Amino acid sequence: MNDTKLHLIGKPRRRVDGRAKVTGQTKFADDIMLPRMLHCKLLRSSVPHARIVRIDATRALAHPGVHLALTGKDFKVPYGILPVSQDEYPLEPTHVRFVGDPVAAVIARDELTAFEALDLIEVEYEPLRTFSTPEESLEHEDPRIHEYGNQGNIHKAVSLGFGDVEKAFAGADEVFEDTFFYQGNTHLAIEQHAAVAAKDPDGKLVLWSSTQVPHYVHRALARALEMRAAHIRVVAMPNGGGFGGKCDPFNHEIVVCKAALLLDRPVKICLTREEVFYCHRGRHPVLMRFKTGVKRDGTITGVHLKTVLDGGAYGSYGVVSTFYTGALQTLTYHIPTYKFEGCRVFTNKPPCGPKRGHGTPQGRFGQEVQLDKIAEKLAIDPAELRLRIVEKPDTLTANYLQVSTTGLAECIRRVVAASDWRNRFRKLPRGRGLGLACSSYMSGAGLPIYYNEMPHSGVQLKLDRSGGVAAFCGATEIGQGSDDVLVGCVAEILGIDPMDIRSVTGDTDLTPVDLGSYSSRVTLMMGNAAIQAAERAREFLAEGVSRKLEVPKGRLVFAERRVFDAEDPAKGVSFSEAVCLAEAIFGTLGTTGSYTPPKAVARFKGSGAGPSPTYSYSAAVVEVEVNASTGWIQVTRVWIAHDIGRALNPTLARGQVEGSVYMGLGEALMEEQEFRRLPKRLSHALVHKFPSILEYKSPTALDMPEVITELVEHPDPSGPFGAKEVGQGPLLPVMPAVANAVYDAIGVRIDEVPITPEKIIKALEAKAAGKPARYGPAHFPDVPWPETLQVPPPWEGGDGKAINAPPRPSKELARKSHAPEVVQS
Repeated sequence: MNDTKLHLIGKPRRRVDGRAKVTGQTKFADDIMLPRMLHCKLLRSSVPHARIVRIDATRALAHPGVHLALTGKDFKVPYGILPVSQDEYPLEPTHVRFVGDPVAAVIARDELTAFEALDLIEVEYEPLRTFSTPEESLEHEDPRIHEYGNQGNIHKAVSLGFGDVEKAFAGADEVFEDTFFYQGNTHLAIEQHAAVAAKDPDGKLVLWSSTQVPHYVHRALARALEMRAAHIRVVAMPNGGGFGGKCDPFNHEIVVCKAALLLDRPVKICLTREEVFYCHRGRHPVLMRFKTGVKRDGTITGVHLKTVLDGGAYGSYGVVSTFYTGALQTLTYHIPTYKFEGCRVFTNKPPCGPKRGHGTPQGRFGQEVQLDKIAEKLAIDPAELRLRIVEKPDTLTANYLQVSTTGLAECIRRVVAASDWRNRFRKLPRGRGLGLACSSYMSGAGLPIYYNEMPHSGVQLKLDRSGGVAAFCGATEIGQGSDDVLVGCVAEILGIDPMDIRSVTGDTDLTPVDLGSYSSRVTLMMGNAAIQAAERAREFLAEGVSRKLEVPKGRLVFAERRVFDAEDPAKGVSFSEAVCLAEAIFGTLGTTGSYTPPKAVARFKGSGAGPSPTYSYSAAVVEVEVNASTGWIQVTRVWIAHDIGRALNPTLARGQVEGSVYMGLGEALMEEQEFRRLPKRLSHALVHKFPSILEYKSPTALDMPEVITELVEHPDPSGPFGAKEVGQGPLLPVMPAVANAVYDAIGVRIDEVPITPEKIIKALEAKAAGKPARYGPAHFPDVPWPETLQVPPPWEGGDGKAINAPPRPSKELARKSHAPEVVQS
């Protein structure tokens, strides 16, 4: 599409929800106050692993102001986000698995009364062995944290082979083997989780919640409460940040719904910051072993990646997370032969889940740091090495992921030029250094969580005689600007101002289904659905105006709140008049649009993690200053380029990139979800070392360096107006770029994150003692890997039965499969 045909898209503008947010008028879940509302608090386990012998809430119920006490006996059906991991109860009936597992709830007249009553509940536990690390869980099969999974305390173990990696290593000039560790961390959204439940006037259940996935919460409520889904309404309130931390259905949401149904009064809960750490669902700690074969020119012959994930106490998205630690490794660079082995292990800690990038930052860190080592050994500039091996467009990777457009090479060239890399890398004074890293990410997952053939996103439009348009979509605004994307796409097609459009989103009663705000899927999927709905509406309007003006529909232009003749712009009608003309012909005007991604190419077990309509690419250069005496690191500047396809609103896009840099620097330098055992004389508990923001550190505004952002735009035919994702991909190169910059500055490798001063000092001490100049893991545990599922890479053919790979449709057919081509005269 020619840029000159776009009137709104691609131009910086104020987001449509901006005024409400900066003036404090946006209502979040904790802002909801209803008549006769009660308050809920959860009693959480004080031990990490135990059987529940007895719970007595008699004294709590007798406390003045208490209306109800609930325990595990009140909930008979488990729930979970994945169909294979229905392993949580709203309140645990028999078995607690981490400090913070909820076992009882009190509903009282106010929060303080509920807190007081919690202390009156008596719980007797029978302690069980506590598993604090994956190594402990792998060593001991009993007691099992869950009665499902591969074996013992292994939740999921996978082994996939694409070609003969041993043959690939034998044909390499150099083989590199490295072990890396990526520490777990949490989302740290500014808004805590909150939920309010009530019966509506018809006696149906309504839940207002700070969730990213109202559709899946709706499904979980119907299951756990054993209710008809049609009698449940979930309203996803605007989120004060999500980052994946609100992608699960949570126990507190189900508990307040149960209480509201029993009491016939509204019930509210807002978690404390400490409780948010218990909810967690944050970044998995991952231990990685990379083995890579290369030719002398840097060409990769094969990669073998092993990962061990610390999953915490429950399944969450864990099966998918396991695959994601390896699935996307083949997208960035050409890897002709690939083997991936991944293992997620249960431990007695808060459950891990999807945090911005969902399983991919860990493997990206290892691969990018190892590439830096490879470049040094081969005496090739790290930027040049990457340019030689970038994956080509219109390529099927070894594990059958379809690459369409890729701007990675341009991203590398942009940051190299902007940072003056050629003149400064390895040439700065000691203590200052530059590091480069790249990444790739999905623009939406190719499969729904519950497999079906239905659309992944839907949009409905209602056109009013006043000239206003209402846009209905189930997508959730979590701060990323999805409401602005929705109205922007509709406004561009209809030629009106975004402020003329009322967005109604995230309400399971009022809006069509959207699967949620995760996996960077909203812009591409909702955007295409919105374009389709708007184009159908435009057809109705064009018919009415064409008859009125006696002008062919093909000559009509929709712009500036008018519909007019392209050959005689003075000849036209206002948009509101166009609506009236169309309504006189067709009746009340409403249209729908929907989007279903193209079918994945691969057909092997495990291939559902990774396919996407298209992929984004990023490259970053980070400059650091490191004090060799103290180990203190200061990031002074970041140059980052992101292949976005097309920026629908450059203001929002740049904000997303800079937000990714901020979060990436936090993970690189300071954030960690650490735990410690209390002395046995005090407790058997395995507890958070940092249970509040006072101790859990993240960067402040004073820590943020200058960020120079480059948006690389090559419109992709799969995206709305050519757009790709920008919410998660720019995060991924930041952490390895910092590690590579530290090496350039002081000559030591820190092969894990966070990269802290004490680790730098220890690496420098090791170097001074003549030992390897690094700090990081040296050991990788023995894992009972399953038999490898061997799949021949696409270029090796295969029998066709295991893969059954259909040819990729042409760009024209791919476009028609989800939204008509947008044409504006």
